[in-house]
Amino acid sequence: MATATQPGMGQISGNVLFYSKPEPLSVDLHKNMGIKRLDGPFGFAKEGHAVPLTVTEFGVAALSSPIIFVGEEKIPLAVMGLNAGENMYLTDAGYFEAGAYVPAYIRRYPFVYANDSAAGQMILCIDRAAEFIVDGAEADLPFFDAEGKPTEYTQNCINFCNDYETERQRTLSFVQLLNDLDLFEVKTANFVPTNPDGTPGETQKIAEYFGVSETKLNALPIEKYTELRDNGALAQIYAHMMSLAGWDRLLALAMTRAPQTPQAANA
Repeated sequence: MATATQPGMGQISGNVLFYSKPEPLSVDLHKNMGIKRLDGPFGFAKEGHAVPLTVTEFGVAALSSPIIFVGEEKIPLAVMGLNAGENMYLTDAGYFEAGAYVPAYIRRYPFVYANDSAAGQMILCIDRAAEFIVDGAEADLPFFDAEGKPTEYTQNCINFCNDYETERQRTLSFVQLLNDLDLFEVKTANFVPTNPDGTPGETQKIAEYFGVSETKLNALPIEKYTELRDNGALAQIYAHMMSLAGWDRLLALAMTRAPQTPQAANA
């Protein structure tokens, strides 16, 4: 898997949350650039109300966020806000609230692998629009050393992205397994406001998504259930199912911060 490219390579394809100006990492283009340490380093994620998650993160992510599956590909997401474009776990200062799990998808920023359609390979890129990517002496963590080789910082980021890509592939296999077993069903998250007189108001739908059906899971043949247990998938399934109680936590946060009906997040 490539970690850099030269100008003139194929078109980088795909739309990726948070990345507005991805550039293939190259010593020719970025030799004198690097990262400047800033207060509030997660400010870029303020609009991430639903963030991609890998299956190995389910256990810890379930403690703070509902884990849902969306779209035709049933991509797993950690829900971090009820309203589109609002990450409720991120403070105005650009830090996550204590106890909130920060997905690896966010922690890898500004690095990301992108598909080079012409070369048929994955290329390591950086988001050139990231506010903490700077030129020259301002950089606390240069991308390259004086000899044009990746610094220890950059190599660590490359390793992290490689590991993330491995986990992403494992997640695709996990989702395919759930599909093959026909375990998904459409679920909804609802909100019941309280009328001024204290009576329950009209139920409103916050989000519609895919989740594992407990009925379908319990109806599996014992050999399939045992297989899920033995390959570790069962624990991840239960983490997802338990995480859905987190909708109540998000609703409580929303009511505390703004006593109004949450809008549909269209997750």
